[in-house]
Amino acid sequence: MFFESTTLDTIARAMLLSSVGVCWVILFVRIVGLRAFSKMTAFDFVITVAIGSLLAGASQASSWSAFAQASLGIGALLGVQYLVALLRRSSGSFRKLVQNTPIMLMKDGKMFPDALAKARVHEDDVIAKLREANVLDLSQVRAVVLETTGDISVLHGDALDDKLIDGVTH
Repeated sequence: MFFESTTLDTIARAMLLSSVGVCWVILFVRIVGLRAFSKMTAFDFVITVAIGSLLAGASQASSWSAFAQASLGIGALLGVQYLVALLRRSSGSFRKLVQNTPIMLMKDGKMFPDALAKARVHEDDVIAKLREANVLDLSQVRAVVLETTGDISVLHGDALDDKLIDGVTH
């Protein structure tokens, strides 16, 4: 692509293409907004992983057409993510189609075995999350929720505002 020497060409390609690729991603993130790399939904996570894969491909491209294809793919994915975010905000039915529902795994110190089975989460995983959240007494746990992103939230303390668990199923 640049030099006769394969070693020099490899080094130059890696440095130039990865730099241009990162700048391309930054440009699109500035246009689309910070949500571009959020993990609010499973869809957002998939887009983030796909962009990382395309950026790696762009950095390793051995031709300008391969680099352009990967770069345009990044732009297209971020454009689709932007469009999906707009549709999610404006259409409740579309939101239900593309977004998972959070699942209550535990409430007021009691595990929900059916919810754990449905979510394919083991009780030991919940206990580990409780330890991470510095829970010292199960009776202080107000709720444990498997979020739409796959993260587990632990809500503990003296009281729980119902607004925090609005829309959570179990």
